Amino acid sequence: MTVRLCALVACKSNLVFNMGTRSKPITTALFLCFLLLPLVFAAHNDGLVRIGLKKRKFDQNNLVAAQFESKEGESLRTSFKKYHFHGNLGDAEDIDIISLKNYMDAQYFGEIGIGKSADIHYGTGAISGFFSQDHVKVGGLVVKDQEFIEATKEPSITFLVAKFDGILGLGFEEISVGKAVPVWYNMVNQGLVKEPVFSFWFNRNADEDEGGEIVFGGMDPKHYKGEHTYVPVTQKGYWQFNMGDVLIDGKTTGICGSGCAAIADSGTSLLAGPTGIIAEVNHAIGATGIVSQECKAVVAQYGETIIEMLLAKDQPQKICSQIGLCTFDGSRGVSVGIKSVVNENIQGVASGLRDAMCSTCEMAVVWMQNQLKLNNTQERILNYANELCERLPSPMGESAVDCGGLSTMPNVSFTIGGKVFDLSPEQYVLKVGEGEAAQCISGFTALDVPPPRGPLWILGDVFMGRFHTVFDYGNKRVGFAEAA
Repeated sequence: MTVRLCALVACKSNLVFNMGTRSKPITTALFLCFLLLPLVFAAHNDGLVRIGLKKRKFDQNNLVAAQFESKEGESLRTSFKKYHFHGNLGDAEDIDIISLKNYMDAQYFGEIGIGKSADIHYGTGAISGFFSQDHVKVGGLVVKDQEFIEATKEPSITFLVAKFDGILGLGFEEISVGKAVPVWYNMVNQGLVKEPVFSFWFNRNADEDEGGEIVFGGMDPKHYKGEHTYVPVTQKGYWQFNMGDVLIDGKTTGICGSGCAAIADSGTSLLAGPTGIIAEVNHAIGATGIVSQECKAVVAQYGETIIEMLLAKDQPQKICSQIGLCTFDGSRGVSVGIKSVVNENIQGVASGLRDAMCSTCEMAVVWMQNQLKLNNTQERILNYANELCERLPSPMGESAVDCGGLSTMPNVSFTIGGKVFDLSPEQYVLKVGEGEAAQCISGFTALDVPPPRGPLWILGDVFMGRFHTVFDYGNKRVGFAEAA
């Protein structure tokens, strides 16, 4: 069977227990990754557990599924809730490596064995199923008495077209459904790996058959260059850490200058970040989304006032509340979001509109503040803000770019652990198809998480394909190095 493997799996669940049995009926809502990442596993005898990644040619059904899931997951985005191994690869009984296959640089999958031909399916959205227990084979290792969910109901379209059969979560047990012990924890607890470390290498060369590898028990020096830069996990659950400024062509975007939370996730195909930054990226690379009427309305009605307040040295984070578009200083999304759920429909719609206007205002403040630093005129600043409004991502999340314009696009960079990690246009643009029929898609998608959890970035396969990623469970840290 094939499974999707995610370093980030977030779940909410309502459990109904049948006392006296090992099976527990469960209804669960899975907040997973934007595009599902599949895996196929194979064993090697060089001392590591290797899961090789496979490649699949593009077919339209998967694009439809990705778009469907993006639309279906829109309501989840606003409520969206990280190992080191020196040199040696270790002994054969300590480490295992599983080969992964690459499907259009968006899905990586490998094979594992679970019990006796048991059918196990996980998917985004709401599922119903049962907790069961059996042995799980990962590469050449057998994880004993592993709990897993057997899904009996999956209302999502994803599994109709996906190249995998289930999902293997690699997040922390703090977010495990039903307090089940994750597979990785059992691999460590049962002494199946010497070092509590696993690592990812994604092969982004579409012309090669090898899709990449996930290595359990360490990391393979052939997969990276130089040394890893490590940052500590700041909140267990996801592999979450603090990230510094985001740069476009070497210039600050202003939003993460004082730091943002970030998550490294093998199960997210794209790079997800705050809408304000994504709009700036889209503008810089010429990506086309949709015109946001709310955005242009805010710029038209309040743009001059925002500029005047910035010139008067008013605190930028308070401007939107002072002009009445946000509920109160520093906490725009919390009370408004709760009211929109529990109040009557009309109140909920009005509340949602206020929150949208607030978000737009906050983006406009950052845009205009950056332009003032460049000593641009008021007219130029307002025009720039309107241009960014036109580059806001579409509701489906995707933004198209001109395949012939890669050479003129800027690098987009991320500051992690004091080091700047650059992504070139060839690395952050996904190409679908060949020749005249080829289409290019921006590797950036919008995700807005309000304070105190946000702003939040998810560094998915677009980033992890460029940088070899180490999840150091023993030291609770994440490491990045240039992929080989």
